[in-house]
Amino acid sequence: MTTENNTLDLPEENLQEGVFKFEPIKGYPMLNWKGKRPFTSTRYYPAQLKEQHGEAVNGWLNKIFWGDNLQVMSHLLREFRGKVDLIYIDPPFDSKADYKKKVSLRGAEAENDQSAFEEKQYTDIWANDEYLQFMRDRIILLRELLSPKGSIYLHCDNKASHLLRCILDEVFGSENFLNEIIWCYKERETSKRNFNHKHDTIFLYNKNKNSDYIFNYAEIVETYSPVTLKKFKYLDEDGRKYRLRGKDGTNDPKEENENTYRQYLDQQTGPLARDWFELAFVNQASDERLGYPTQKPEKLLEKFIKVSSNPNSIIFDCFMGSGTTQSVAMKLGRRFIGADINLGSIQTTTKRLIKVAEELKGIQLLEEEKEFYTGFEVYNVNHYDVFRNPVQAKELLIQALDIQPIPNSVYDGEKDGRMVKLMPVNHIATRADVADLIHGVDYKAFEKRKEEKPNQPVEKITIYCMGHEPDLAAFVQQSIGYKLDIEVVDILRDRSDLQFKRDSEALFKVENGQLVVDKFYPMNLLQKLSQTKDTVSDWREMVESIMIDWNYDGAVFQPTLTDIPAKNELVQGQYTIPEDAGTIRIKITDLLSESLERDLTEEELANG
Repeated sequence: MTTENNTLDLPEENLQEGVFKFEPIKGYPMLNWKGKRPFTSTRYYPAQLKEQHGEAVNGWLNKIFWGDNLQVMSHLLREFRGKVDLIYIDPPFDSKADYKKKVSLRGAEAENDQSAFEEKQYTDIWANDEYLQFMRDRIILLRELLSPKGSIYLHCDNKASHLLRCILDEVFGSENFLNEIIWCYKERETSKRNFNHKHDTIFLYNKNKNSDYIFNYAEIVETYSPVTLKKFKYLDEDGRKYRLRGKDGTNDPKEENENTYRQYLDQQTGPLARDWFELAFVNQASDERLGYPTQKPEKLLEKFIKVSSNPNSIIFDCFMGSGTTQSVAMKLGRRFIGADINLGSIQTTTKRLIKVAEELKGIQLLEEEKEFYTGFEVYNVNHYDVFRNPVQAKELLIQALDIQPIPNSVYDGEKDGRMVKLMPVNHIATRADVADLIHGVDYKAFEKRKEEKPNQPVEKITIYCMGHEPDLAAFVQQSIGYKLDIEVVDILRDRSDLQFKRDSEALFKVENGQLVVDKFYPMNLLQKLSQTKDTVSDWREMVESIMIDWNYDGAVFQPTLTDIPAKNELVQGQYTIPEDAGTIRIKITDLLSESLERDLTEEELANG
């Protein structure tokens, strides 16, 4: 066993400056791994409000965040620490696989053509024990957000479930373990040399098992089967359904006597709930199916949300995926917060929630006592939208920062006499990210320079990143062991003047009072399609959605027109301009979930 190292010189908690410290982890036993690092504090990260859909209800707007969920949760601590009643996460499983989404042109004519291709959504491949550190850091923050009466459901499979349970025991304390839930499913068998894998595991922990935690048992008691329900076919004078039971076996109200009695449906609960159940996957034919990898069925989330939250509770899922948690929470009248680092997740969830909100408007008109939180906001944390395609981030940065590339080197380039190292753009720079720098520098050259000029740094290094762990420069200095001149540059904070290219282009015109999208060129998508198909007959085949804010305020995009076509249908492409329209802002999202978003110029509208 190991103990948590809390002797580091970490900053004291300061809510004004956005520094949050956590209680030392006291759970035993503790899982140990190579490179395990303490995580005892974090710093607030700002968020940028980008979009608003719908209106607030009781002063509340649901929230969707695009960014590294470690940064998102660090942002949320300021307002929501100890206020989340239910957390469900379906994190990476350390499956050693890339998860891809099939992309094909829209429209009936394009349905069976050869233009389909697969686009990677996210990678579940981890080096060494990086996965365990990744999960532990986030589970610690999740515990900080959980309310005293709250619960967390962690969804996993057989590859890492034993390791994740050890981490959960360490962070939450084994005494707060409530159950191990097994979700069984049927799929085609794939192996004749092993038992076919037919279940997932969901671990359920409470913030404090001894407290009055939320557990609405009546919500998960199973009902009778449809066959049994049909037997409750009689109505009494108050309209209550019943069936006759008795020794003589009669089931006819006309033969009701002293040996029979009425069994009322509203007094029955059916079989007691179990911690395992069988539930089908979301298949290709299902209306739920969104084509997103690892999508979970709504009925699964419905069970957990009903039992472990109340109306008005806040639900949180920081591995949002296709937005199943958020969709079900909205339908059940709960408030929610969601986050994901994958842009495809943000676009998929946004479209899904817009449709759910439209459906719920009709239900609320019929059932006035029901209250749904249908409005939501979309935020960026750390400006992830500066990179249209994170795969191209290094190339874009080298160009934007005027770095001289150095091929076949541990460094990415040289600038103004300093060696440059670029960190990944899809998360804050951690100690694990600088490992190749520490192990790859030329120690023989360092030793020689030290002998020649013992009082001078042996190397000048600049690290560019999108946020970083505290004392990252000191960690590199200490690990390398030679005197260095290290600077860490946060691109978004220190170089906010950088301009990055936008990939999509479009042409607009006004005809007879209508805004017409004349042409649309999504450059990344067109490049991929060029490998499968020479031409696209209609630009609308490449579009997932169009949204328009007719009176853009210059800060937050609030579309009042949303054109989200059904499967195999196309966007309209022309829209009636309201008489009270002001500044018009349009957002066109393509099949890769990349968007063109801009204001229309006076020239484009002049002919209207």
